[in-house]
Amino acid sequence: MSGTLNKVMLIGHTGDAVKMHYFEGGSCIGRFPLATNDSYVNKSTGERVNTTEWHNVVVRNKAAEICEKYLAKGDKVYIEGRLKTRKWQDEQGKDRYSTEIQCTDFTFLTPKNESQPSEPKPANATQMTPNSAANSSSAISSEINASEEDDLPF
Repeated sequence: MSGTLNKVMLIGHTGDAVKMHYFEGGSCIGRFPLATNDSYVNKSTGERVNTTEWHNVVVRNKAAEICEKYLAKGDKVYIEGRLKTRKWQDEQGKDRYSTEIQCTDFTFLTPKNESQPSEPKPANATQMTPNSAANSSSAISSEINASEEDDLPF
């Protein structure tokens, strides 16, 4: 295989509200932490161990505005994107690195009735892409409805 692949798919809970940064020309980015959990049984003690991994998610432009409006701390969300590592220097001049998930698609998984009452949420399981973020129709719901109508075995 001659090609390469940089793809990340995560399902987790937001660790904070989306922090927005606006630029000249009208573009913007939103950043938020996403927690994913894993559990396993320690073979030596027989005890269940739970671990949490934190991911830095970055969304851009209209998708960022939608995430800011509808995502709240603790909401469950599916994120699809690619890894990007940024290099920067701290106050002492040392090179530092941070790895982010550059979000290309997302789906809100927290049902509307389970959201915080002060925050309005879209319909259940709404899928967005940065290119189609302005269209807030539920792609997953339409896929589910289409598959229910087609009951052919092939």
